[in-house]
Amino acid sequence: MSAVLSAADDLDLKRDTPAQGNAPIPVADFFRPPIFIEPELNRAGTHIAALVTSGEDKYQLLVTELKTKSVETLQLDKDRDIVAFHWLGNKRLIFVVSAEKRYGVLLLAADVGDLREAYPLLQFCGTRIVSVPPKDPLHPLVWLSYELAESGHGNDDGGVVTVNTSIKTGRIFDLMRADTDWDQVKQVMDENHKYITTRYPMPEGGLAYGYLADKEGNLALGFTLEDGRPVLHHFNDGKWKKCPVDLEHVGVFGFGKKKGEIIVTAPKKANAPWALQMMDAESGQFGDELLQDDAYDLDGWLYKESVSHEVVGAFYNRAIPSVVWFDPGYKELQEKLNKAFPGLVAHIIGSDEKGERFLVQTFSDRQPGIYYTFDLATRVVGLIKNSRPWIDPARMCPTKIFKFKTRDGHALDAYLTLPAGASKDHPVPMVVLAHGGPWTRDTWGFDGEVQFLTSRGYAVLQPNYRGSTGYNWMFPDEDKWAFRKMHDDVTDATKTALKSGLIEPNRVAIMGSSFGGYLSISGVAHEPELYRCAVTVAGVFDWEQMLKDAKWDEFDDPNYARLKFKLGDPKTFKGKFAEISPINFVNNIHVPVFVAHGKGDQVVSVTQSKKLISELKKNGIPCETMMVNREGHGMHHLGNEVDLYTKIEAFLAKNMPPNQPLSAAP
Repeated sequence: MSAVLSAADDLDLKRDTPAQGNAPIPVADFFRPPIFIEPELNRAGTHIAALVTSGEDKYQLLVTELKTKSVETLQLDKDRDIVAFHWLGNKRLIFVVSAEKRYGVLLLAADVGDLREAYPLLQFCGTRIVSVPPKDPLHPLVWLSYELAESGHGNDDGGVVTVNTSIKTGRIFDLMRADTDWDQVKQVMDENHKYITTRYPMPEGGLAYGYLADKEGNLALGFTLEDGRPVLHHFNDGKWKKCPVDLEHVGVFGFGKKKGEIIVTAPKKANAPWALQMMDAESGQFGDELLQDDAYDLDGWLYKESVSHEVVGAFYNRAIPSVVWFDPGYKELQEKLNKAFPGLVAHIIGSDEKGERFLVQTFSDRQPGIYYTFDLATRVVGLIKNSRPWIDPARMCPTKIFKFKTRDGHALDAYLTLPAGASKDHPVPMVVLAHGGPWTRDTWGFDGEVQFLTSRGYAVLQPNYRGSTGYNWMFPDEDKWAFRKMHDDVTDATKTALKSGLIEPNRVAIMGSSFGGYLSISGVAHEPELYRCAVTVAGVFDWEQMLKDAKWDEFDDPNYARLKFKLGDPKTFKGKFAEISPINFVNNIHVPVFVAHGKGDQVVSVTQSKKLISELKKNGIPCETMMVNREGHGMHHLGNEVDLYTKIEAFLAKNMPPNQPLSAAP
């Protein structure tokens, strides 16, 4: 067994109750994978399937028969996780399997009552399930974002295919062994072809990055990047047609009631958030408005009614996660749930086909997700599972929301979580935790990383900066790629938090992963007097190098064309690339830096961190490192994650120890 799995085995993953006593909560408790996630009812409402861990660092599939409470599970061997699944009717499930926490290499199916006889459908393909047609659920649509080809490589886009899940004669191959030969690869290719009943044409021009099916489960929309520009295509009568829709200013969410009608977000009026509205896909003409928020663009997902498959509600992030129902029945149900779970966010996440039995998830800033069933006829709420029963909400810290002003006058959300005992009389050190993306956002809810840091005595600031979803309406288009302005926003949020008097101004650290790691190093490079130390995980520090690395896959991955289109050519814009790359400002850094990266990262090359480490050492800057084998973009094996945060805890304690006089800090 590998070293990383042995490390995970030493962790106490069988305990499902909170740690006892006054000692610090174990690091692993904050980062253990939830024991129960993503529950889904079958169409009849007789069974619930979910991903579960059962005290291990890997996900397996669990199916529960609701009437008898009988349970059936499927766990795969080796370092394989089930990462996504869908019901195909009432008895069959299809699921995607990853290897080593990084690769979606298998698509399998199994029948209820016989889960352990799961059988392969597609192997060593980048399988993404597009739809399960309600009228023909045993033939799902799957996008093969890459597949084995005659060249012997696994990088060719296979487009969307229909898969026959009723063939159960296949066997699983292992192509990851060192002695794999071409004959074995050919066997896998031949096996895969047996299950494909239809192969759809691919949109012409550019590289595909997604597909959508209509409410009947038929392939309807395709998304490509042509020279870095996103293009929408509509599939009709067996052919793809480009749509006159500017995807730089229109976000596609799903389909409406009429044929060719899509639901989009787009700017409807000046100086107002993007509205949720109808659009004709072929003409690009807008139709009726569904929702217009007064402060936020919609960045969530749509809820479809279980019988008609029509959209009846929208979930999205305001300062706190919110839902708007277009159907009065669902609105009434939501009001009942809000009364049943005061102080918690309660989301309807699914139902049976008749709309009689619902799945509900509740959570808060201190309470991880808990799942329930709700019977519409009896009004009875039944507990299914607490996803993290070892977390005691009473020992967690509340998260406060505040607005901060950017230097160009915009008001954005930030979240401040204070450790117990923090006050103006007893200010505490703070970690600025910058989110990645950058085109995502922080929101209100349980966050294990945040609670870990507060449990160790640090306040945690989570600022949303320009580019974060929900705020696009406030800024010009170019600000979505204005990385230095994003750094400025984080700086402005940090200085606003310091004005509260709750934070020791000379004991502030900055930390982040991926783009958050970029912001972390930008912070200590451009604000040398603001931060005591920095932590970066899988960060980007040289954007010219980022484009060079992406260029190796320019014919298979749209990332290179997109980066070049939005940032420009480094040869032409040398000054711009120099300005946005903190590797060029390492000589401004005067505080210790902790650098971590997975050696197998295929999103941001580990060379980014290696180059940063070299420059830090060259400039005599104290630097601690953690380079990890068999990890990709971030740490995904629990043993490595616990090791990472144990090292981060020690690094922070050494450079700005909590609850200690400032004079004692280095």
